[in-house]
Amino acid sequence: MPQTPFLPSPSRRSLLRALGGTAALAALSGCGVREAYVPRSERAVTDLSARDKRLTWANWPLYIDVDDDNPNLRPTLAAFEKSTGISVDYVEEINDNDEFFGKISPALMNHQQTGRDLIVISDWMCARFVRLGWVQEMDRANQPNVAKYLDPLLRSPGFDPGRKYTVPWQSGITGIAYNHRKLGREVRHVSDLWANDLKGRVSLLSGLDEAFALLMQGNGVDITRWTVADFHKVCDQVEKYVHNGQIRRFTGNDYTKDLVSGDVLACQAYSGDVIQLQADNPDIRFVVPEEGAELWADSLMIPDRARHKANAERLIDYYYRPEVAAELAAWVNYVCPVPAAQAVLADSKDKDTAALAANPLIFPNTEMRKRLVIARDITSTERVELTKRWNAIVGL
Repeated sequence: MPQTPFLPSPSRRSLLRALGGTAALAALSGCGVREAYVPRSERAVTDLSARDKRLTWANWPLYIDVDDDNPNLRPTLAAFEKSTGISVDYVEEINDNDEFFGKISPALMNHQQTGRDLIVISDWMCARFVRLGWVQEMDRANQPNVAKYLDPLLRSPGFDPGRKYTVPWQSGITGIAYNHRKLGREVRHVSDLWANDLKGRVSLLSGLDEAFALLMQGNGVDITRWTVADFHKVCDQVEKYVHNGQIRRFTGNDYTKDLVSGDVLACQAYSGDVIQLQADNPDIRFVVPEEGAELWADSLMIPDRARHKANAERLIDYYYRPEVAAELAAWVNYVCPVPAAQAVLADSKDKDTAALAANPLIFPNTEMRKRLVIARDITSTERVELTKRWNAIVGL
């Protein structure tokens, strides 16, 4: 397997911290969501793309391919710049969804430019931007590869039907990781986390947006249309397992350390992390429970009043070429949003790279795809109530 960096997963699908999330919501409440909403007619400015061949792209750290010998070189991005003549100012400035929201929201609320033509944030946060009218609709005429190759499972989330405003950068699965050898049995259901032989050896993700959907699926809930009552039922269950000692703790990405050390034998986990853990410990397994698992994405968006919209659309479409998507997937090891990239990897002359094509955590197989679901997002009116309940349990 090619050497890949350890990606700071909860940074990209960041926790809704008590302070950060509440502060962001309070900022909107202070001015009123209706006042913060930007009408479609006020989102665009004159596009300079035709005469100004550049764009600024804000992304997360370590979320693009890097040359092994030169960490300052990003091969796929360099190839785009060379082939198009478009210069890309690539800024690794996003470390937390809420933090970044707070960073650029004042400009967007005041109908000002953010200084960025392209951003990547988690879909649950993208939903907030779309509802507020803070992103521009993309011109699919400039994106034939997106139209042709985007994974059907990701094409129409509830917050953005038809993906008019967002395009997945990378995707992933929130499921269950466990140490098969130390546990001595398989895990197939969410309810398996509550078995007696796992008492005190289970961890859950601490982020509301990261944790709740999988737990609801364990109750047989269709997470495309979950209710607040479904959420409170999950909270009642989690509270019980906290009080009786079943749950060891709630974690960010540090669940990986607990799983490797053996302090935890089973936990909520992200598919991309487990691929990297398995390289060192083949006893660690990842499972999509029989009840299903949550499929999520971190998506590309063009903020309101971006000055290089066409250039950004062109860059997005470039990454949907199967050969480019394959090169990126081989490096980041998350679920590739371009299924056609699988055949490209399979034809690689490098044996380890070709093997990635058969990894269902990068290209989910047919059986797994049947159990992957995108959860409906938490609305702005629900979020305050749900965050307060969840954070009280988790201790945030």
